[in-house]
Amino acid sequence: MNEIKAATVLIVDDLPYGREVLEGLLADRGYQLALAESGQEALTKAAQITPDIVLLDVMMPGMDGFEVCRRLRADPVLAEIPVVMVTALDDAQSRLQGIEAGADDFITKPFDRVELRARVHSIVRLNRYRRLHSERQRFAWVVEHADDGYLMVNASGEVIYANAKARLYLGIPDGAVIPHSFLELAQRRYRCEPEELWKSWSQSSIGPSPRVPRYLVQPETDSAQAFWLQVDILQLQTDDQRLIRLRDVTAEVNAQRGVRSFQATIAHKLRTPMSQLLGSLGLMAEMAASLSPAEITMMAAASLKGARRLHDSIEDILQYVNSPNLASPQDRLAVNQIPELVAEVCREMELQPPRIAFEDKLSDKQLILPGRTFELILREILENAKKFHPAKNPQVEVTLALSSMDRLQLLFSDDGLTLTPDQLAQVWKPYYQGEKYFTGEVAGMGLGLATVAALVWPVQGSCRLYNRDQGPGVVVELNIPISRVAAGG
Repeated sequence: MNEIKAATVLIVDDLPYGREVLEGLLADRGYQLALAESGQEALTKAAQITPDIVLLDVMMPGMDGFEVCRRLRADPVLAEIPVVMVTALDDAQSRLQGIEAGADDFITKPFDRVELRARVHSIVRLNRYRRLHSERQRFAWVVEHADDGYLMVNASGEVIYANAKARLYLGIPDGAVIPHSFLELAQRRYRCEPEELWKSWSQSSIGPSPRVPRYLVQPETDSAQAFWLQVDILQLQTDDQRLIRLRDVTAEVNAQRGVRSFQATIAHKLRTPMSQLLGSLGLMAEMAASLSPAEITMMAAASLKGARRLHDSIEDILQYVNSPNLASPQDRLAVNQIPELVAEVCREMELQPPRIAFEDKLSDKQLILPGRTFELILREILENAKKFHPAKNPQVEVTLALSSMDRLQLLFSDDGLTLTPDQLAQVWKPYYQGEKYFTGEVAGMGLGLATVAALVWPVQGSCRLYNRDQGPGVVVELNIPISRVAAGG
């Protein structure tokens, strides 16, 4: 058996004959044998190799077998190793002393060879089983108390095990039978994103985890931020089972979104007043000697105006940093403001005037998003369009239409690069950049579309990106919930 072949037997006897006899009896049984001729050597070797069993002679000079056994039992690492005392003493008092020292069994000299082999075989097997059982108990305890959720599912997607955290995430009562598949449980509480990846997930066939992570997103409310779980899947080698890990990445997503939003806000708020201020001061510094008092007064006024605008912008930024990042009815964006916002951002980014198709029946609708959140989404999309256009000047077309009674479909198409299937599959992955070799020459950190998804998914919106049917370029499709503008709003 594999457990016997892998077992290590430590033979301890001060007499060469005693060691040779035991070695000869066990050499052909597949054990790994180690020899020690004194008590101290026995303790040293036991610490080095952690044997599966110790055959320990009792009568040895210096440190006898009883003392060796006591010291083994006092060592936390070696305490559970089975110890069989080999002794010529057959009186009850010696056996009692051995039991008090911690011996598991006794073999009396002269011993029966068949009996010795049988005892070693049985003790090794039981010790291996005990160790395996103990290790499994420790592993089960760790998994049950883990910070991440862990589930085991079969080939049909049915949950056959869920730890405490997974039960909490999926709303499974403790001790309750799990009557539903993992996907059914997930869809009860969460949105499964990106949609394209979850479409390939079927209850009869669960594939391994792709390079792009799957997410379960609990949409935000007026009183709570969105909650994000990253779903990782491990294909096990046996029984067609899968191990699923649910990891709370809410803090990571919010941090990423906050950084991108802060960066975009700074760029938008500070660039114009800073240019005005530096331009006026630069002219004054270069031409001060030739300027008339009236011209100096005019340029100083322009500098002061730029400084005041810069001050106001910094105050806006500080207010933004300190404000909660939640959508509320007071700051949702009216749909009829989107065309002008698109045109304004294109002007700031020095892009061609966009072509915008807008249906009049949308005029009384508003997005379930704050205006500044949509502006960040818009800037990310347009920055990508500019970044990956061969001439850095794409022609952007924007179409706004109802995809259903309560959802606005926004299509942003450009005439830039056409992406490969692999690139299309990874665009929502954080830090992914669509360049052939990751040279770092493409500006940005690869967070643009990941940020878009992080802003759209929590409000129960959806994102798609695909190549244009006619000509080069891509289309970013957003479907975002809308509502009617409140009376007087």
